[in-house]
This record gives sequence, structure tokens and C-alpha cells, in this order.
Amino acid sequence: MQESRGVRTVLERNFGYAWAAGITMAVATVVLAAVAELPIRDPDNFVPGYIRFPAIVFGAIALDVVPRLIWRLTHGSHGVGNTLRDIMRERWTRAHWLFALGGIGAWYLTYAAFRNLKSFVPFVNSHNWDGEFRHIDQVLWFGHDPAQVLHNLFGTGWAAHFFSGVYFVWIGLVPISIAIALVWTRSRTASSWYVTAVAFDWMLGSLVYLLFPSMGPIYTEAQRGQFSDLPHTYNTDLANSLWDDRVSVVGDVFGSGTLQTIAAFPSLHTGIMVTICVFAQYVGLARWIRVASWIFLGLTIVATLYLGWHYFVDVLGGIALGSFTVWLAALATGNHVGLRPKLKREETEITDSAAASTAPSAS
Repeated sequence: MQESRGVRTVLERNFGYAWAAGITMAVATVVLAAVAELPIRDPDNFVPGYIRFPAIVFGAIALDVVPRLIWRLTHGSHGVGNTLRDIMRERWTRAHWLFALGGIGAWYLTYAAFRNLKSFVPFVNSHNWDGEFRHIDQVLWFGHDPAQVLHNLFGTGWAAHFFSGVYFVWIGLVPISIAIALVWTRSRTASSWYVTAVAFDWMLGSLVYLLFPSMGPIYTEAQRGQFSDLPHTYNTDLANSLWDDRVSVVGDVFGSGTLQTIAAFPSLHTGIMVTICVFAQYVGLARWIRVASWIFLGLTIVATLYLGWHYFVDVLGGIALGSFTVWLAALATGNHVGLRPKLKREETEITDSAAASTAPSAS
């Protein structure tokens, strides 16, 4: 019984269930690739993910260490080398290095498998649900199209540039949030909870993509025309690039040399932002972070509808997914009381916090 609890604790605190999600997805990727005769590719052609994600984390480490180094050198410390070694011993113990690298590994495995599974969708399930989702949207919006309503409300000028910027910011938000969880956060339970929740977003999102394939309003003939009045933005280039990739992959899956990444239901832009917002509430992050997260969630939802990436039903699916994964990850990482999510504060963390608050060099 004691041994069972010990194994469970190790899994809870060291991304065990995030690794399990990644391994499950990797196995599914290999099986589907073999059955459907599809290639498995690195998801990032320009800057490989195995370089990009560690670079983000090591950049975050620099932001964690350099300000402390400067502060101490300007407040009495002498010698850059000795001061730097002291900071690294305090902030970056061997255990924390292993913890951070374990999180990076679990994150990258789930991400790489997710991108490949998403690319497999047109080959694994040929049915397209765009017509059904558009009909559901019209029922929910009383016969109106959500994107057209938003175009009428905000216009098709400055709003297109603004919402394109929101969409662009989101792309960098997720890896940066992972870096923050692994670098600055010293609560292993909180970090493991968040990274595991995002891994579950990827895992369940890819499953739903395979079950309910759709492309989104901007890529369907019935609705594509209503986005032609939008000015040229970053979003225009991205949408055209993704469509070119899809045409290339569907036309010659081996010769294309890339992945197709068009899949609309559920909206993972919405889902992962909901995960961030709900997680921030549960762990009690600073009020300004929680408020900013909810505001950005609202902007993200409007942007995905306005720009035509998603149907409203995709947004609802994303909200359900993002909320569910926070709860599921709470159970998987031990952050719960019964079935209610609650951040678990460990004795080691309390001791570390007390020590840090009394140490002369902790500031």
C-alpha cells in the first residue's frame, strides 16, 4: 500500500500522466501512420520544436537568473562568477533541472504527436462536418451567421488587424506559459497540474478532430466569400499558408514534406485559454493575471469567429474541453479534495518557502 502511494506520488509530481498522454498519442500516431500509410514528420519545419521549446525555457531561465544577478551585484555582491554560482545553487538545483527537463519532454512529445494526428485527419476520416456545424450555428444564432454578425458589429477595417493580432499573440502564449510553469513556479504540484492539463487538451483535442473532421468557415465554399472584404493582415497570410499546406499534403502526402493543420472542432484556441483561466482561478494567481486571462479568452473567442477559423459550436466544444481537462488533470496530479480540484500544498514547499523568506540572498 505504501509502495503504491509512493509510485502515485512520483507520477503526480513528475508529469507522469502528461508522459502517459504523450506516449498514448505517440503510439496512436505510429499505428495510424502504419495502417493508413502516412509519414510521421517533425511538426516544425523552420525552427524544430526540439530546439524552439528548450530555447524558450532556457530564455526564461535567463530572465529568472539575470535580474537577480544584476540586483545582487548592485547591492554589495562581488564577483560575477561567484554570485552567479550562488544564484544557480539556490534557484536551479539538480532536482529542479530534472523537473523542468521532464516537463519539456512531456510537453514536446504530446505536441509533436498532436500535430501529426491532426495532419492525419483527412486520410483517416473522410466525412466532413462543416455543413452540420454551420446549421447548428444558425440555430443557436437565430438564423444568423456569427462571423457576419461580428463583421457588422465591428466593421471590416481596424477590427481585422486587431483580432489578427490577438490570434498571433495566442500562438506564442502557450509555450511561454509552459516555460513560466517550469521555470518561475516553485510549486511542483501546480506546475505538474498545468502541464498535464495542456497535455490532456492536446490528447482529447486530437481525438475529437479524428471523430468530427471539419475545416472552419474560412475554408468552406458556402462561407468563404464573406471573409473576402477583410483587409490583408497576418491572418490572411497564415490562412493561405495553411490552405496551401493542406492542398499539398492531400495531393502528395509523402512528397509534400509538411503537415496539414486545418481542423476546427473543437477550438483549441478557446480550449487552452479556458484551461489557463480556470487553472489560474483554482491556484489563486494574482488578480490582475486572472482578470487579464479572462479578458484575453473573450478576445480569443471573438477573434476566432470574426476571422472565420471556427464555428460557434467549435467554441462551445473548446470551453467544455478546457474545463474538463483542468478537472481531469487535478485528479491525475493529486490536486483535489474528493472530486473537487484544489491545489495541494506540500510540506517541502512550505519549508522551502519559509527558508527562502529568511535567507539573506533570497531577494
